[in-house]
Amino acid sequence: MSQEEKQVQWVIREAPKGWENLVPEGMPRILGRLLSQRGIQHEEVERFLRPRLAELTDPFDIPEVDLAVDRILHAVDQKERVCIYGDYDVDGVSSIAVLRTTLEAYGLKPYSFIPRRSSEGYGLSAGGLGRCLTEFGKPDLMISVDCGTVSNDAIAMLQSKGVETVVVDHHEMGPDGRPDCVALVNPKASRDPREYLCAAGVVFKLAHALLKQRPLEGFDLKSVLDLVAVATISDIVPLVDENRLLVRHGLRKLENSVRPGLRALLKLTGTEGRLSSADIGFRIGPRLNAAGRMDQPEQALATLMTGCSNEALDLADELENFNRKRQKLEQAIFAEAMALLQESTNDPVIVVGSRAWHAGVVGIVASRLMRMYHKPVFVISIDENGIGKGSGRSIPGISLVEAIGSCREHLIAGGGHHMAAGLSIHEDLIDAFRESFVKFVNETCGEKDLAAKVQVDAEVELGELSLDFLASYELLQPFGSSNPQPIFLTRNVWLTEPPRRLKNNHLRLFLRQGYDERDAIFFGGGANELPDPPWDIAFTVDRNVFRGRVSVQISIQNVRPAAGN
Repeated sequence: MSQEEKQVQWVIREAPKGWENLVPEGMPRILGRLLSQRGIQHEEVERFLRPRLAELTDPFDIPEVDLAVDRILHAVDQKERVCIYGDYDVDGVSSIAVLRTTLEAYGLKPYSFIPRRSSEGYGLSAGGLGRCLTEFGKPDLMISVDCGTVSNDAIAMLQSKGVETVVVDHHEMGPDGRPDCVALVNPKASRDPREYLCAAGVVFKLAHALLKQRPLEGFDLKSVLDLVAVATISDIVPLVDENRLLVRHGLRKLENSVRPGLRALLKLTGTEGRLSSADIGFRIGPRLNAAGRMDQPEQALATLMTGCSNEALDLADELENFNRKRQKLEQAIFAEAMALLQESTNDPVIVVGSRAWHAGVVGIVASRLMRMYHKPVFVISIDENGIGKGSGRSIPGISLVEAIGSCREHLIAGGGHHMAAGLSIHEDLIDAFRESFVKFVNETCGEKDLAAKVQVDAEVELGELSLDFLASYELLQPFGSSNPQPIFLTRNVWLTEPPRRLKNNHLRLFLRQGYDERDAIFFGGGANELPDPPWDIAFTVDRNVFRGRVSVQISIQNVRPAAGN
């Protein structure tokens, strides 16, 4: 077993007093414990387990939505030229798709533009705007989605050319304050309670406001919930409150999506039956993201917007090819990063960079390194001019937004979210940034905060894991950030036969506890030496559908020798 594996701490989370009172009638007792750990009060149980779209808040409660609605409806009435400028990730292209679908229902013919990640960078960049205005000409109204909150200079430039701007975003405010736009529709700009929304969620609220102000016969806003669900899951925003509600209903809409592109992706990935957030996070999202990583974000948008089933199949195949190229690049960069780390110290952070690395893939490598070492990570791609573009991923308790703020003297720019962020930096300042990042982490947390942990929610017996249990347990979904999938513990488990090794170091295990036997999968479990049985195992539970047969899928997260052995 590796050194990292030995250092993993198992922490059993306590449930608040009175959790037994939260158990819904006819459901497993353990459900009350899981609800209480999520902070659900007795009067909130039904709303949490069965959220309804009628519970959505008034979209006009978000500051400046009214200004955006008035300006967009003016564009509709005057038949203005409108450009939707978005980001190249899943949230960005989904936001464009939601807004285009809505504006087209009003009779507008907006065009859309997505910058290229490697050459033009994120947001309303000089390069991106230059190409946009050159290729499409000057619009009357620019609507930026999933970007624009910190683009003060770019928006001022557009204004000087007679182009008005509406920003629909969810990123943190910059040091220069509000840009001089017609409307800044961003819950974070005013610390609105809905600041958990992704960009597509904010666009959905804007679309809802448009329809409240001027209803459209024959247009059902629920038709875009599949796009909102894909974006919300892929952007790893908190799955709480309205996010959770939108994703719950969006997943059901996605199962019978009217969009040929999404149907083609589901078919290509073999995703069938009742969908979960994991299906989107591990199958659909990465393929849509791969187009942007390979500097072809328009192909992801085309997949979401096409109305032709044959074209959708071709586009899905193209995204699959992008994803395979992305995987090869990722493997190569990861191997090189690991080689660089052989010479590293015991710093509480990882910062690595190279001129040979593709900017579109460094975020995925950062995620892998973060999970492997349980440290905050920045992986940096450096261009021929010595300018590095880095992607960061963090662990609970360490905010990358705060870290970037603390280290800003070494950076050209930086920002994002607490757990995932980006930066630009001169190559010769990377070492100084690393030292400053180390100082920030040492001053803001201790060793216990940096230790890898398995947070166990509850203890169960294998015999409890029935289909009836699964049906009640699935009411807690969708799982994700701030509503994590529960991790269970069961003790004194034996093997009925040796582990069966699958590809990619995955293991299939055949478990026995008393008279109860269950199969389990241990993803990546073959990479480390397993202790001798009996074991205590930490695991998650999922629905498995194979050839129409439904079963309980046990996915092992960690194994240790059984207590007392």
